Amino acid sequence: MSEFSVYKNFDDLDQESKYLAHKAKDAANHAHAPYSKFTVGAALILDDGSVITGANYENAAYPSGMCAERVAFFAASAQHPGKRIMKIAVVAKKKGGKDLLPATSCGPCRQVMLEFETNQKKAIPIVMQADDNTWVIAPSAASLLPFSFTKDNLDAHHKK
Repeated sequence: MSEFSVYKNFDDLDQESKYLAHKAKDAANHAHAPYSKFTVGAALILDDGSVITGANYENAAYPSGMCAERVAFFAASAQHPGKRIMKIAVVAKKKGGKDLLPATSCGPCRQVMLEFETNQKKAIPIVMQADDNTWVIAPSAASLLPFSFTKDNLDAHHKK
């Protein structure tokens, strides 16, 4: 498994990662988070250069809402079928706030990202802010979800 890349400052990130983080921050402004006031934005880039964004959308009837990452991934799949996802950035901030908050993807989002990664047979790096305000680029969804559940588990079950 590849190592995580850690950057002490936002400005140390590569240009593409910074661009995606800015697009994710813009997307967070469109989040519907009246309950938690915790807005999340995601921006991914496809192999043709298209950028797809998503924002979290809460619902009074938990858990009917959706995380920003899954909004972006599902939108990319629906709007650009067959395109590979090359990288995603995920950021969070308080509703109406300017400063970004440390946030990483939840378990269900990691599982969905892994499914996309498995299907496209290419790793998807994930750019995110860590607890100490450093920035981290995970080399793949698989690196965020050790001992993951994949289609191989289902195939093994059907072979018995």
